[in-house]
Amino acid sequence: MGCFFSKKSRRKSPVKEPGVPAAEKDATGNNVAESAAPSGNEQTAPKQYSWDKREKVDPKDFMLTGVKDATVGRLPGKLNGQQFVIQDCENCNIFVFDHSATVTIDDCVNCRIVLGPVKGSVFFRDCKDIKCVVACQQFRTRDCKKMDVFLCCATQPIIESSTSMKFGCFQYYYPDLAFHFKDAGLSIFNNNWSNIHDFTPVSGETNWSLLPEDAAVLEYVPLPDSESEFKSVRISTEVNRSIVPMTKGGRRKESEESCLFVFFAGDYTTANARKLIDETTAKGYTLIQTKEVSMRPEDVNRVFQNNAEGLTEWTSKGPVVALELNGDGVVEACRSIANEIFNGTKVFVSENKSSACRDVDNFFNFADMQMGL
Repeated sequence: MGCFFSKKSRRKSPVKEPGVPAAEKDATGNNVAESAAPSGNEQTAPKQYSWDKREKVDPKDFMLTGVKDATVGRLPGKLNGQQFVIQDCENCNIFVFDHSATVTIDDCVNCRIVLGPVKGSVFFRDCKDIKCVVACQQFRTRDCKKMDVFLCCATQPIIESSTSMKFGCFQYYYPDLAFHFKDAGLSIFNNNWSNIHDFTPVSGETNWSLLPEDAAVLEYVPLPDSESEFKSVRISTEVNRSIVPMTKGGRRKESEESCLFVFFAGDYTTANARKLIDETTAKGYTLIQTKEVSMRPEDVNRVFQNNAEGLTEWTSKGPVVALELNGDGVVEACRSIANEIFNGTKVFVSENKSSACRDVDNFFNFADMQMGL
């Protein structure tokens, strides 16, 4: 009887591909990966970027269009350095009590406008019968007629194809104005309001002139209506409260004697300059012009010449603020004020009447070249 030994058949297990782990299963026996994968009807949440979280801006918040016979504008904090557009407005009082990047004003007629400090340009186009108060880096008009402008402009104002344009020195105050000048990167001491360049002069005609020296802002631009949203803004148009110093500009000087007074950088440079203006104007002297500029050691030697020794080290601390004051006896008065009030402050004051004229020319010619004027 023979014995048969039969081999058991071996069932082959599934072959695993190298590097691929076996699928894990959950308690129900389903593959975990399959359970976690989104179905065809499900969508993953879109990725969030930083710019997606920014507050949405409505362009209408930065425009005034087609307004008539109304008091409108923007309160402090509404623009915060954005661009602003004013167009097609008629017989309006417009108050922009904030700093902005640029402002364009197109096709406006018979409007009174106040613009807070503008970091870049203010451009009026095709406007007529406008009275305004403006502070900006650049000021320009094109195809405009009959404008009265109280201006603070860091560069040379330009008019083009414009007629009957009149300019005066900026005179205005509201509580946030000094901060807005700083936010816009403007210096209250750099004001070329009377140095107008006519891009399209006409032979035998004068397209621009200066407003009367005693012109008051309120005679041109009224305060906001008592019922408007701007009634809470405390405004002053008095010369002695204006953020920007009142200067004589390009008008004829009353005296042949001027004095250069320079404050070197310090903690109270602006306050000291204002104090000097108050002291000298109270004595009957006139502020002709001011400038705030940076100086290099070689600039100090060129501008102050024999008096440069001891001044160079102070220019590295920051910009200097210079003032030209005018009137008979002004040099002696300024030197007396420097000794009595600014004894502990680094300043330069013209030594005498004969050298003062050279001092003024040297400094302000340098400053104009430095600023590209």
